This record gives sequence, structure tokens and C-alpha cells, in this order.
Amino acid sequence: MKRYIILFLSLMSVCVLQAQRVRVAAPKQVTVGEEFQVEYVVYTQDVRRFQLGRLSSGLEKVFGPATSSQSNYQFIDGHASSSSSVSFTYVFIATKKGNVNIGPAHIFVNDQELASTPVKILATTGSHSATSGGYYDSRTDSRAAAAKITANDLFIKVSANKTTVYEQEPVLLTYKVYTTKNLRQLIGKMPDLVGFHVQEVDLPQQKTFHKERIGKRLYNCVTWSQYVMYPQMTGTLQVPPLTFHGIIQESNGFNPFEAFGIDGGSTNFKKDIVAPGLAVKVLPLPNRPTDFSGGVGHFNLSAQLNKKEVKAGNPITIRVVVSGAGNLKLIKKPIIQIPKGFESFDIKTTDKTQLTTKGAEGNMVYDQVVIPHQEGLVAIPPVKFCYYDLAQKKYVTLQTEPMELKVSRGDGSSKDILSVDLPNEDILPLKIGDSSLDKVGNFFFGSVTYYIILLLLLGVGGALSFYYRDRFAHRVDMVLKRGKNANRVASSRLHAAELLMLKNKNLDFYDEVLKTLWGYASDKLNLPVESLSRDNIREQFSKINVPFEVIDNYISAIDECEYERYAPGDEKGNMKRTLDAAMKAIADMEETVKKLKPSSKKTFSFFFLIICMSIFSLQLSAQTKADVDKLYQKGNYMQAVKGYEKLLKQGESAALYYNLGNSYYRLDNIPHAVLSYERAQRLAPSDEDIRFNLQLAQSKTIDNLTPEPEMFFITWYKALVNYLSVDMWAILSLVCLFISILALVVYLFVDIEFLRKLSKVVLPVFFFLFIINTFFAIQQVYLLDSASHGIIMTPSAVVRKTPDQKSAEAFILHEGSKVRITDNSMSQWTEIKLSDGRQGWIKAENVEAI
Repeated sequence: MKRYIILFLSLMSVCVLQAQRVRVAAPKQVTVGEEFQVEYVVYTQDVRRFQLGRLSSGLEKVFGPATSSQSNYQFIDGHASSSSSVSFTYVFIATKKGNVNIGPAHIFVNDQELASTPVKILATTGSHSATSGGYYDSRTDSRAAAAKITANDLFIKVSANKTTVYEQEPVLLTYKVYTTKNLRQLIGKMPDLVGFHVQEVDLPQQKTFHKERIGKRLYNCVTWSQYVMYPQMTGTLQVPPLTFHGIIQESNGFNPFEAFGIDGGSTNFKKDIVAPGLAVKVLPLPNRPTDFSGGVGHFNLSAQLNKKEVKAGNPITIRVVVSGAGNLKLIKKPIIQIPKGFESFDIKTTDKTQLTTKGAEGNMVYDQVVIPHQEGLVAIPPVKFCYYDLAQKKYVTLQTEPMELKVSRGDGSSKDILSVDLPNEDILPLKIGDSSLDKVGNFFFGSVTYYIILLLLLGVGGALSFYYRDRFAHRVDMVLKRGKNANRVASSRLHAAELLMLKNKNLDFYDEVLKTLWGYASDKLNLPVESLSRDNIREQFSKINVPFEVIDNYISAIDECEYERYAPGDEKGNMKRTLDAAMKAIADMEETVKKLKPSSKKTFSFFFLIICMSIFSLQLSAQTKADVDKLYQKGNYMQAVKGYEKLLKQGESAALYYNLGNSYYRLDNIPHAVLSYERAQRLAPSDEDIRFNLQLAQSKTIDNLTPEPEMFFITWYKALVNYLSVDMWAILSLVCLFISILALVVYLFVDIEFLRKLSKVVLPVFFFLFIINTFFAIQQVYLLDSASHGIIMTPSAVVRKTPDQKSAEAFILHEGSKVRITDNSMSQWTEIKLSDGRQGWIKAENVEAI
């Protein structure tokens, strides 16, 4: 008990620093030539980087670091507390007698740097009992404790997803650990296997155990390592047994401080665990064709030219892509037959694969640069690729379509083939700082504010035009002004419904009118829509002294809309009558409520509260975004992706999508980067940074999709429409309208002849510019909403002529390509169209809509 009292007092003195404390476990004495372990435990999960201290002469590192994480939980009086730690274990060997040292290790935690205590060890030539100040027992005791652990307490299962395979067929080998003990470290390295080409699958360095029951015992288990093996010879090939060196931590008794990361007398000892071997039977492939590529798996083949027309003497690129899953990295390069009159160069190979449990999956890209020297229409022969298909158990020969190239007369000059490569540019940096939440279609153009300003300017201009002869005789009647204001509120609220009426969308029209009527009542009564009914609308408006006649007219408008919604007759006439009734009901209610003169103090307090909450929400969002930005800047791109995606669930933002695209780009995940940049550009079409990064990401894609040719003036027109954003066109249009009204004022009220003549010119010109700018804003909104596009997200996707798996293959697309979605009414198939005019059906799972 005395020992625990001392530990308790120590805990009280360091409880504030416990979250970032560093402990070192090392023996005080070792034998020369014998391996020993040193463990660093950091009591936090936020370790950014661990840097081992300097080693003195006579000490060599054999292995490390092996990392693991651990979390502890404790319940006291119903309250839960927890602590976490990350361990880094190294294996060293002393090469000479005497004192050997390890300098302080430096641990970077968030924005702080911690340092451990230095390690001092005595290396001797004789046998000894190694101790570590309570962290390690003697060798004899350690061996005795290790001997108590049986094969039922700690063992490793070795499994292969296949034990009978063909030559070159990938085999997934898995080592899974099962334990009932506190396994702190496990070290083991796959030996060189005879007859296999081996690649290790990337797994998280920090292992997370889960529970699994075998028989009547419950084990902590984790997948420790996985390897993909490609057999290179036939027969029965052996995977030998593998010995892992483990460290078991065992408490010497009850430890009330274990939840705080304090050992309090625990013992670490070594335990060797032998993972059993297994045998894999490798069958020979059938008689191989002469053009066999060596590929085993399932693959697709495509070929394309980067240009369809070229001048003689200028280089072009023939791109051949082999995609799929199997032994992609071990196949032979496809043979590209070059026609006569062409000069060819070495093939450039680009590996766009990743190791998965199915083997190498992705794309192998082969670029052949050629220079034509003869004019005319040249046909480049089809490219063939022969592989063994594991699903069909037979050899399959893929063949591309012939490619036609039009070679025109050269100008006597030739370009360096190096100019064919893309410039070595990098993406633009993050968008730092606050980011406003946006939504596609949620523009200033078309908003209530926009229409209020527009109607105000047009109203002023109309009033001046009508009353300019007797401008001093007429005064604005306050009652009339109030009625006009009420009508303007009704018109702005029912504007969307009026547009639906003009489009003859009767069902959507009645739904919009109903939503407006219920929403207006909800706003005026400060009640949620779901809690409203006809009775409480009548009751609540009566409480604020609204006349019963006005209330009855308002409820009648709701009843009429619902009746027409489910029992339409003359749809066009009914919609007009319903719209007029709703507009009159809202206008009458608006005029009546304003006459009641509600307390300005309460209104001001309410809006002040809303503004404060909005500012606080924006500050919280900006602070969270700033934290994720720091993760990106520190190189933690995967964590940054998770952070930005979490923020985007709270609301869309062009800056967040842009930063998310940068994070995916750094991870070399081009399809997700393109998708994120496209979504950012959809929210901010005129942002130059987004456009540049999008073009750079698209340059990394495989497919070269050349748009269909169009007339030059159409290209110029589209460029002009997209030169400014929707909101910029809207603001510019309002500015032009304001200038034209200002010119009207000058014309009416200024007696200087020069200014009157100038205003007569300015007025029509700027009013015309107002119309043009408004048209450009409408056109850009139409272009954004008129077509749905998507991005190919899988390494390769076969496009078929009809929505049937057995249908003929039209062409093949690869990850990152942008397509136009023309029909997504089917659950499993989507019809797409490319910018070059090709179209077909693709599996819905292969494309994600922007």
C-alpha cells in the first residue's frame, strides 16, 4: 500500500501534464551482441512526429519503430474518465563493452515539442540480470512468465484467400493475431519467399484490436499484416513458419492508477510467437499463345490519339491503357504498330495502380510519341492484348478500334517532342480564412434582396417618368405607399410560383403557393410550419388584433389552393385565379399587420439575437475550418479530407470544396480531386483559382476528350457569359439601372443644357446595358441548371450501347473523366454523353454526379 500512496501523491503533482507525459522503458544493463528493446510511451493520441535521440558509438539500431496505441477507461461515481497513449518500440544491439547512451527523443504533439529523458545503459560481456527500474524483470523471471502463456492465450492465424491458383494469379496472405493478454508490441518480418513475387499491403501502423470469439473464449484480435503474392513457378510452393517477437505487459497486482497510464509495478517480458506456414498449389497455365502478355486477372484495353489532325513534322501521342485487376505491374508492354512514314520514340510507362486485396488494381498507361512525315489520312492499326481471364478460365484477346489521323502539309518547322509533356506546375494554395456557406442556385441574383432593389429602382424610374410633368404637384399618399409595399412583399414571395405558372407546371405551382402561404404565416407568427393549422392561424392572428375578415380571406386562399391542387379543371385559369387570391391575401395581411405597429424594441432585439447567433456560427465554422487548414499545411492530407467533408455536411462552400480538392490532389486521388473542384466551380463559376486547379487535375486524367467543334462566335459567346459570375452580372445590371435612373433625374431636375443632353444619351445606353447584363445572368443560371454532369470514379468503366451487361461494348472511360448524364432513371444504369459526341450506358456505380 505504501507504494500506491507514493504513486497517488505523484499523480496529484503531475495530473495537469499527464496528457502529454513521456515514459521510457529500457534495461539498465545488457550483454554485448544481444538484442534488447527500448520503449517510448507518449500519453496522448495527437503525436505528429517522433524523432529518436542520437545514438552513441557502440550502439546500433536493429529494428524500429514499431508503433501501437492504447486507450484506458475508468468509471468513478458514474463519471467516465479516459487516457490514451502511443508506444514506439526499438530493438538495439550493443557492439562494444562500456556505457552506451541514447539521447533525448523529440516528440511533436500538436504545436508543442516534448523531450524524453536520455537512456544510459551498461554493456557487459558476461551474463547478467537486466533491470529497468521496475519496467523489466530479471531474465529468469521473464522466461518463467513467458512460459505461462500458452498457445491458447496468444497465437497467430495464417490464411490465404486461395490455396490452389494459376501461375501469376494473386494470392492474399493474412496474418491475424489473437490474444487474451496485454500485447504491447509485435515484431516480425516476412522472409524472402522462394517462387513468389511479394508486395505488402499498406495497413495502419497503429493497430486497433476488436473482440472475436473462438469456441468459448473471447479474444482481442487484429489483422497484423497482409501480403499479395504472385507465384512465379508451378508446383507446391511453401510459405514457411514465421517467428514474431512480442512484448507482453503483465501487472504485478491491483493497480488503481492504470486508467491514468501509470504502470505502478507492471512487468514487460518477451514472448516469441510462431505463425504456422502453409502451402500453395500453383497450376500451370494452359498452352500459351505466342502473343501472350503474361497478364493474369481481368483487364480492359483502350487506345486513343491526343490529336485527330496534325501537321507533318509535329509530334502526336498514341496512348494505350490496360486497366483492371490482377498482375498489372508484371505484364508486357502492348505492341503498337507504327505505320510507315512515322518516326517513333521510346514508350513512356505510367503506373496508376494501387495494391488491393485483389492484387494490383487500376491502370497502366503507355504513351508512344510519334512524328508523321507523310501527308494524308493515315490509319493506325488496332492494338492487341492477350491475357488469361481467371473468371472465364481461358485466354482472351482484346483489340482496339483502328485510329485515323489526318496529316496535313507541314510548315517546315518541327516541335521538340519534350514539349508534348505537361508543364511541371503545382496547384494553387488553400483558401485561408472564413468561408461563407453557399448553395447551387442560392445566388444574390433572383433573391428577395435583389428583387427589392430591382423593384425599388424600377419603381423610382417609373414614378419619375409618369409624374415628371407635375413633379412638384403630387405627393406620395402614405396609405397608397403602404399598400404598394404590401403588394411588393406578396409579389416577391410568390415570384417562384409565378415562374412555375408560366412553365405550366401546375402541381409544382400549387405546392409552391401552399408553401408560401404557410411560410408567410409561420414568419409573421414566429411559429414553426409543422405546428401551424387553420385553427391556430386564426387564433394567433386574432391575438394581435387582425380583423376576422382578413384572416378568413387568408385561410380561404389556402383552402382554394389545396382544392385546385387535387381537383384541377382549367389549369391555366385556375392557376391565375389562385395566384391572385394568394397575392391579395398576403398583401392584405401585410398591410394589416403593419398598421398594428409592433414594438420596434422587440423586433430589434429579435434581429439582434439572430445576427449574434449567425456571427457566432460563422466564427465557429471559421475556427473549425482553420483547424482543418492547419492539418493540410502540416501534410496530414487524409485527416484534412475527413475534416473538410465533415464541414461540408454542415453546408456547401466553394472554398471548402476547393480545399478538399487540394487535399485529394496531394493524395494523388485525381477523380475525387476533379469532382471536388467541379463542385467548387459550380458554386463559384468565375473563380480563377478553382479553374486553374481543375484544369491541372484534369490534365492528370487518362482520357483525352476533345469537344465537338463549334462555331467561333458560339465559343466567344460562352466565354463572355462565363467571364463574370452570376452575382457579378446581377450587381453590374443594378448599377447600370441606377445610372440610367440617375440620368433620368438629371434630365428632369437639372437645368444645365449640357448635362440634360448628356443624360439623354446615358439613359438609353445604360438601360440597354442593364437588360444585357440581366440576360447574361439568366443565361449563366440556365447553363448551370440545364445539364447534369458526373465524374468517372472507378479506375475504368465499360460504356455499352444498351443498358445490358451482355450488350456490345461502345468504348472505355477511365477515372476522372467528365461526362454528361442524359438519363439516370434506371437504378443500375446511367446514360452518358461525352463532349466529343459519343454516348452510351454505364453502370451507375461507376459515375458520381457533380
